[in-house]
Formats: sequence, structure tokens, C-alpha cells
Amino acid sequence: MTELLHEPDLALHVEDLTVSYHGKPVLWDIDLDVPPGVMAAIVGPNGAGKSTLIKSILGLVPSVAGHVTLHGLPYRKARRRVGYVPQRSSVDWDFPTTALDVVMMGLYGRLGWLRRPGSRERHQAREALTLVGMQEFAERQISQLSGGQQQRVFLARALVQQADVYFLDEPMAGVDATTERAIVEILRRLRDQGKTVIVVHHDLQTVRSYFDWMLILNVRVIAQGRVEDIYTAEHLRRAYGGQIALLDNVTDSTRVSDAATLESESLQ
Repeated sequence: MTELLHEPDLALHVEDLTVSYHGKPVLWDIDLDVPPGVMAAIVGPNGAGKSTLIKSILGLVPSVAGHVTLHGLPYRKARRRVGYVPQRSSVDWDFPTTALDVVMMGLYGRLGWLRRPGSRERHQAREALTLVGMQEFAERQISQLSGGQQQRVFLARALVQQADVYFLDEPMAGVDATTERAIVEILRRLRDQGKTVIVVHHDLQTVRSYFDWMLILNVRVIAQGRVEDIYTAEHLRRAYGGQIALLDNVTDSTRVSDAATLESESLQ
């Protein structure tokens, strides 16, 4: 493939990435290019390596081979340009801290761990909480928040970093419909500002309405590119294999949607 290692025009470039646990490949020879200013979904069945892909890009799990650049730089040099929202289930929500303190943790990369945040940083954190509709809960212990509220707080922690590339690991999992719409609206706003948003997403039926770029993954890359080109029954079946009932529902709704669009266009 064309060498793009130092290509700054790509928000994310992954080449020949392989990750293995106990000698078994979890990700195999992954090549991925994501342009800037898109909302990208990473989809695939359970065990496909979606979360592992994000973690390996961010250096949270070791890779056997391959390399990654963000806007042409290795992660260690680009880390201040990156925001990360982990899976909510991976966080110890009983840790005694307030929502405001959680958001201010997003500023430590800029401040350094030895410098304590001051009034300016507290103001930035409160602004981020306001953006996600959580300003009234700033002093609330995170253990006292609902799952959707906790997710919004972690999104605010990423927002306060003012990153160029955001990685979110299943941010819509287990939240109510109102919170899901609020999260999607915030992510779209980031994209419209020229940021790149990369999301591990579990709901195939909302991919086409939420995202404009996608990666279909099952240990290997099945397909990647713009959603209108990649979201096809063939690609989904290659990724999801025997989960036919699920795919029939999704592809049936896709055909109905496409037919309705064509009918609408023919009447104009």
C-alpha cells in the first residue's frame, strides 16, 4: 500500500497493526485511514477487537506489530490532541470524587500532575459540564449519578481537553434515548468544528443516521470508508457471519429506507 506514515492530512493512520493475547490474534494486520472532520463508527460482532483497536491506538494495550499516527505524528507526540472516553463499565464509579473533579482530570495532560488546577481550569470544567447539560450536578458525587449522567460527565472530561481527535468506546451503551440524542448532537457539533470523532458503536440500525464514515471489523478489516459506500448487506454478513436474524432486520430496514428515498426523489 502507499506509504502514508508521515501524512498529516489523515486524522488517523493505522498500518499493519496486529495485537495478540496469549498467542491468539485479537487484531490481525489492520490498515485504517480516517480523514479529519468525520464522525466514524467502528462496528463488528462481540469479540471483533473494536475496543482493543482503540486501546492499542492509544498505547493502552501493546501491539505485536504495526504503527499508528495521528495527524502525521506518533501518539506519544500527539497525545495532547487526543480525547478518550472509555467504556463506562470499565470505570470505578464508587471512587469518592465529584463530577467537576472528574472533568478537571481531563486537564492534567496540559497542567502536569504536580500543578493543581486553579480558577481558570474550574471555569473550563464547568463550561464543559454545561455543554453536556450537567452543570447542576457539578458538586455531586459520581456514584450518585445515573448511568447516562455518568456518561455525560466523561464526555465533558474529553471536551475540556479541546482535542482534535476524539475516541469514544460505546458511549451510547446503556443510556436512555434522551441522553443518546444529546451525545450524538455534541459529537456532531465537534465534527462540524473540524474535529474527528471515532466511536465504537453497537447499534447497526443507527449507523447510517449518526455517522458519515465507518470501519467494519472482525479481527481483520472487512471494509472501511464512507457509510453510504460501506454499509451493505454483503459487508455486514462477512463481519457478523451467522447472526442472520439481526442482519435481516437491519438490511430489510436499509432496503425500505433506500426505496423510500428513491420514491421521494422520483416525485421531485
